[in-house]
Amino acid sequence: MGWHDAVFIAAMKCIVCKSDLVENFKVIDSKTYWKCNYCLAKFLDKSHYLDPALEKDRYLEHQNNIDDQGYRDFLSRLSNPLKEKLVTSEKGLDFGCGHGPALAEMLSSEGFTMDLYDPFFFPNKDIFSKKYDFITCTEAAEHFFDPYKEFNVLDGLLVSGGWLGVMTCFLTDEELFGNWHYRRDPTHVVFYAEKTFEVIASQREWNCEIQSKDIVLLNYLHLIIIHEIYKVNHLVQFLDDFGVQVVVAFGQFADFGSEFQLGLWSHPPRP
Repeated sequence: MGWHDAVFIAAMKCIVCKSDLVENFKVIDSKTYWKCNYCLAKFLDKSHYLDPALEKDRYLEHQNNIDDQGYRDFLSRLSNPLKEKLVTSEKGLDFGCGHGPALAEMLSSEGFTMDLYDPFFFPNKDIFSKKYDFITCTEAAEHFFDPYKEFNVLDGLLVSGGWLGVMTCFLTDEELFGNWHYRRDPTHVVFYAEKTFEVIASQREWNCEIQSKDIVLLNYLHLIIIHEIYKVNHLVQFLDDFGVQVVVAFGQFADFGSEFQLGLWSHPPRP
């Protein structure tokens, strides 16, 4: 490696977390891949990205058939745990839905209101002025040229306490990267590990739930906890007005540092 290469690596930042702890990972089929030693993401060098026309042609080869039960079962790996967090009739966005938005159709059939966005097939820019109760991102995050920016965009599209559901194949063994089917797709430019999503979440003050391999649910849970405590306060006041003694204790939430310390509220009965 020459001096100019060393300078280039020093200036390289991770496209997922913006860390400068980046090094050469592998060169495979004349393509250079980088590794972030902070979030553990691996990503293709930008010089190897497909041009938009070739990228779109590749997406058109995907068979996203809503009537294919196998494909529905595949998508339900994300939709089922996500629906447990939602209330029917809430508004969602299928971000990166592709030319066959099967997941959006599945959720719409169950009473959810869905918008679609895909830069090639549903370039609906109106979505960027809206807020959503939940966002799905299935088999799309691996296509992000600038994941740090995209996850910030998704953060801005969610209502307080909203949920982001992501499905992407996790890289679990670096030694198998060269022959990994996910890497061989020329439109896949970034590859995540569980640790990667933990970093993505921590940078945005999200809660991160790894539901299973390749499935992650993220949300800004701080606001939910604050909202619940706000409701408890009002309940305490309501009962106190009727002379009911109320003692409420709640401890520190591990995910939120020292923000919520062990406390005790005591409201004695009125004479």
